[in-house]
Amino acid sequence: MDSKKEKKAVETEKPASEQGGFPSSKDKNQTDEENTSVSEDSKGKSKVKKKKSQNKVLQEKVKELQEALDKEKDRFLRIFAEYENFRKRTSKEKLELYKSANKQLIIDLLSVVDDYERASFDEEKGSIKDTIEGFGLIQKKFYQILESNGLSLIEVNKGDLFDGDHHEAIAHIPSGEGETGRIVDITQKGYKLGEIVIRYPKVVVGK
Repeated sequence: MDSKKEKKAVETEKPASEQGGFPSSKDKNQTDEENTSVSEDSKGKSKVKKKKSQNKVLQEKVKELQEALDKEKDRFLRIFAEYENFRKRTSKEKLELYKSANKQLIIDLLSVVDDYERASFDEEKGSIKDTIEGFGLIQKKFYQILESNGLSLIEVNKGDLFDGDHHEAIAHIPSGEGETGRIVDITQKGYKLGEIVIRYPKVVVGK
């Protein structure tokens, strides 16, 4: 009899969920909290995993970009070194060219000097006519050398219209009818080297 009462008392002390009845609000809240905790923990782990994956992708991208940057840097340094070598080489070649630019011209002119010295020596022995002819030949040879090196005479004649782009007026003088603005005298010849005017012909213009 007493054992039955004790058993009944123990069963009465059990939670309603174990007694087969509806769970109490306390039990329900406790279950909800446990479920919420599990859900939040699962979400947290998922976020951490996702973040690690993103970091890995970013690290791989950074590594690729760094490799590409190193490659371009190495390429730039090689090109720069080649350019420096090219610049030094061309500078040296230009310097040598400047030093020897007039070499052939000077060699050619030396032959004129030789002819002039011979003509001066022969002047004492020969006639005036032979001397004049000799110096005439030297002058002709001298002009041929200059022409072979690109020098050309600027054509200008008396009576031509004055052109400020091609002539240099050193004086203006009163002139006759029809000579106003025209060249009445040429005091110095003009020359071009190739297509570049190196000396304009000096002229007197009528007014």
